[in-house]
Amino acid sequence: MESGDRDNLKLWAETWAKAGPRLEAIADRELREMTYEERVQAIASLVEIGCKFAVPTTTSGLVEMQRIFRRARR
Repeated sequence: MESGDRDNLKLWAETWAKAGPRLEAIADRELREMTYEERVQAIASLVEIGCKFAVPTTTSGLVEMQRIFRRARR
C-alpha cells in the first residue's frame, strides 16, 4: 500500500470515528421524536422489505446450525 493511500485511509477512519457517534445521536433523537403513525409506517416498510426479499426455506435451519456448531467446536 502506498503512503498516500495509507494517509487517505487514516483520514477516512479518523473522520468516521468523529462522525459515527454524532450520526448515531442524530438517529437516536429522530427515532425518539417519531410519532406513533411514523413508527407504524416505518415498521410496515421494514416488514414489506422483508417480505419482498425473503427466500423461502424448506427446513427450520436446525441441521445447518448443528453443523456450524460442530465445526466451531473443533
